[in-house]
Amino acid sequence: MASLWLSRASRRFFKPSPFSSSICLSHSLFSISSSPYNEKSCSNPRLVPIPNPFHSPLRSFEQYCGRKWIPGSTVGSLAHISTSSSASTAKSNGDCKDDDVSWIDLYLPKQAQPYARLARLNKPIGTWLLAWPCMWSISLAADPGHLPDFKMLTLFGCGALFLRGAGCTINDLLDRDIDTMGERTKLRPVASGLLTPFKGLCFLGVQLLLGLGILIQLNNYSHILGASSLLLVFSYPLMKRFTFWPQAYLGLTFNWGALLGWSAVQGSIDPAVVFPLYISGVCWTLVYDTIYAHQDKEDDLKVGVKSTALRFGDSTKKWITGFGIACISSLAISGLNAEIEWPYYACLAAASGQLAWQIWTVDLSSRVDCNKKFVSNKWFGAIIFSGILLGRLSS
Repeated sequence: MASLWLSRASRRFFKPSPFSSSICLSHSLFSISSSPYNEKSCSNPRLVPIPNPFHSPLRSFEQYCGRKWIPGSTVGSLAHISTSSSASTAKSNGDCKDDDVSWIDLYLPKQAQPYARLARLNKPIGTWLLAWPCMWSISLAADPGHLPDFKMLTLFGCGALFLRGAGCTINDLLDRDIDTMGERTKLRPVASGLLTPFKGLCFLGVQLLLGLGILIQLNNYSHILGASSLLLVFSYPLMKRFTFWPQAYLGLTFNWGALLGWSAVQGSIDPAVVFPLYISGVCWTLVYDTIYAHQDKEDDLKVGVKSTALRFGDSTKKWITGFGIACISSLAISGLNAEIEWPYYACLAAASGQLAWQIWTVDLSSRVDCNKKFVSNKWFGAIIFSGILLGRLSS
């Protein structure tokens, strides 16, 4: 197809020329050189220089096409363009991998890119999902008629970024052998060999030190409560080897901020408010992470690890509907015990609709749709946070 296009373009815009002119035209279209067009390289002076479509100050040919260049003839160029197209088609069919080009490839130094990918800085949804229960709790702990403590919101936002990255690093270090067998995970930095386990361990130390810098700014009660979550963080990646309920364990880990946020503001926890809030977060995690796990169910069966997606099977939607109802009910109980005003319940109704939309419309056989619904949970968290904020200001 590309050869036919070149032939037509040559007949339309140029007079018949010797074979050398065809070579010049081919070179100008498919060369990956970053140098300007050299008129002396073409023996036919009637040819007008054609700009290189892959020459850009920000993107290399590899970033443009998503493939590495292998030196060769024009045929090699066409083969690589065809490969890139096939990759796009595969992605549209649901093959969501961890090697998609992102801002990391465009703006970070090459030496820093594997570490940024190890911390999943190109996939911020995990940070949002970790941060929202903290934000809910901090806002619930605010005095009636007042905004939540902005310093606390900032500290917990940074803490979510650091500790989510640390959790991903721990996960990749412990799962490096499993990740090599998964289609979506085989190109992760440790599994692919871009980073050695020792380098990953050193990076983990830096992440934990940054998290510690956040924790020491809180009160003593929160020091103990926050440090106790590390047992969950370090043991979570192992759960998929022993139980079909690793998503429940992730819920216990990811929603620890529902307890910590309140204690950071109040100096202790109020069980009547924070326990229902914590339970709601665990049930919410069971919804979104079960949907997420359906992306990997074929690989999980092949490797031999467990998940709620495999446990629930064709009954997944019934199970996650139950967890969704439990999530909304627990949020309502937490709001009642916190004596929050009506705007909270209006937003809770809207959040219920968003969660119902996810569950009813998700195509569990499509990796693309599972990922889309999973990512949409940042809006569920935002709606609940808005409701708490408005409800507190109206108190």
